[in-house]
Amino acid sequence: MNIRRATHDDYEAVVDFTGDIWTDRGGDYIPRIYHDWLEDEPGQGKKTFLAEIDGEAAGIVQAVMLSEDEAWFQGMRVAAEHRREGVSTRLNEACFEWAREHGATVARVMIFSWNAASFGATRANGYEPLTEFRFAQPDPATDADLDAALDGYRVSSDPTAAWRYWTHSDAREHLDGLGLAPEESWAVRELTREDFDRLADESVVFAVEDEDGLAGAAYRSRTYDREVHSAADDENNGDSSADADTDPETETWAEYGVGAWDSVDAARALFAAIARDAADCGADKTRVLIPETPRYVTDAPYAGVGISEEPDFVLGIDLTP
Repeated sequence: MNIRRATHDDYEAVVDFTGDIWTDRGGDYIPRIYHDWLEDEPGQGKKTFLAEIDGEAAGIVQAVMLSEDEAWFQGMRVAAEHRREGVSTRLNEACFEWAREHGATVARVMIFSWNAASFGATRANGYEPLTEFRFAQPDPATDADLDAALDGYRVSSDPTAAWRYWTHSDAREHLDGLGLAPEESWAVRELTREDFDRLADESVVFAVEDEDGLAGAAYRSRTYDREVHSAADDENNGDSSADADTDPETETWAEYGVGAWDSVDAARALFAAIARDAADCGADKTRVLIPETPRYVTDAPYAGVGISEEPDFVLGIDLTP
C-alpha cells in the first residue's frame, strides 16, 4: 500500500470508487466538489491523502488545520473491494502524522448518524465520542408577524453578551465548546472570544435578553450558494455539464454555527432574528447547529421551526505525544 498526496489527475479514479456510495441518499458529494475541494499545492493548511494498492486507488481522506492546534479530517472513503485491508488505518496514520507536524494536539471527525459502519472503524482507529448535534431550519422571513416572537425580548449584536451567554450555557457543555468553523464547510472547532468579536464585524452575532438577563446566543458562520442537483445529475455523478446549454440551478444558504437558548420563548425570539437576518442575506434556506438533546430538539419544533431528520456525531482523538 502506498499513501501519497491526491491530485487533480486522480479525479476519475476517485469517482470510480466513490460514485456508487450512498446512492440511496443522493450519492456521495466528493465527485461533485473534488476539484474545488482539493488543495492546489502544499502549504495551504490542508492535505488530501490517496491510498493506492498495486497502483489502484483504494481510499481517500483530507486533513485540514482549523486553528493553531485543532485538526479536522474529512471525506474518508475506502473502495469497496479494498475494505478490511487496513486502508482507513493507514490513511488515519498519515493524517495524524501530518497534523502533529502542523502543531495539532487534537483532531476531530464528523459522522452522519446513519453511517453505522464508520462508527466502528473510527473507534477502532482511536477516536472517542465527543458530542452530537442536529440542524434547526427556520425559514428566511421579513414578515412583520415576527414581531410577536420578540415580545418581551431584545436581540442585540453585542459579541460580549453573546460570548458571555455561550460560556455559561448548557449548549456549550453538551457541544464540548464546539461550533461550526467559518473557515471550513461541515467542520466544527472550539469557539473563542476572538471568534465572536470577529464575527460581529464580518458577519453577525445574536445575544437574546429578557428582563432577567441573557437568554440566548447564535452567530452566522457563512452564506454560500449550492447547486440544486436533479436525478439526472445524480446519474452523472452530479456533473451538470452533461447539459452544456443549461446553467445549473443554485440556492443560497445562510448557516449559523450554533444556537443556544434558555426557554422556548427565547428560542422563538432567537429564530425570529435569524429568519430576518437570513432574508436580509437573500438566503433561500438556513441551518442552525443545535445540541442533540431532548430539550433543544423538541424546543425547535415547539417554537415553530423545522429540524433535520437525523443528528450528526463528532468524535475526536488526542494527538499529544
